[in-house]
Amino acid sequence: MLLPCFRVKSENEIDWSSWYTSSCSVPQGSVHGPLVFFMYTTPLSTLISSCSLNHQLYADDTRLFVSFLPTHFDSSIDRLQNVPISSSRISFWMTANLLTCKSSKTEFLLIGLSKQLAKFSLNTSHFARNVGFTFDEHLIFSDQISSAITVFISFHVSVHTSIPKQLPLSPLPVFTPSLITATLYHNLPNSQITRLQQIQNSLARSVVKAPKSSHINPILRSLH
Repeated sequence: MLLPCFRVKSENEIDWSSWYTSSCSVPQGSVHGPLVFFMYTTPLSTLISSCSLNHQLYADDTRLFVSFLPTHFDSSIDRLQNVPISSSRISFWMTANLLTCKSSKTEFLLIGLSKQLAKFSLNTSHFARNVGFTFDEHLIFSDQISSAITVFISFHVSVHTSIPKQLPLSPLPVFTPSLITATLYHNLPNSQITRLQQIQNSLARSVVKAPKSSHINPILRSLH
């Protein structure tokens, strides 16, 4: 196992301290932290891959996922559910490396069309968060738009009313659309697209300090 080593130097000292080998961790906020943690969890990634499952690791969050046709539902779900997290090499590795698989924080999300999901009687979550983004079972992102985007954008609308007093207008048109632009919103239902458009309209009006009753098309064109 490759152990991280550190040394320090005081502001008033010329020489560095002696090297110190850390046997269990790295200082919080250390520049070496992300790399060391990646090295630390690489064996877990290898173990999950041996189960023929796709997975994603982000910090201490681990996600398993599999894509399948409705006709292959039974075999695919069995393959996913039969990964012996609690009693396998994965559990053994986590215990040996002082990690815990918390069942209370484990969610099972099944994504599909309403007619497809209605055929199955499984105890699944209706939505789950993935790196700050809320995915729902139909991929229409209604919870994401309602809870995250709307609240976040409402804050920026209020902030924009004061920003132009201190900054030129030029940076704002670049910054504003980026707040709600995401490739995950591609092919959303028209109802959700309308909600996003209304949010962007509010942002655009706040940037140019236009009243709510002003026509939005000229404003959007002026902001590209």
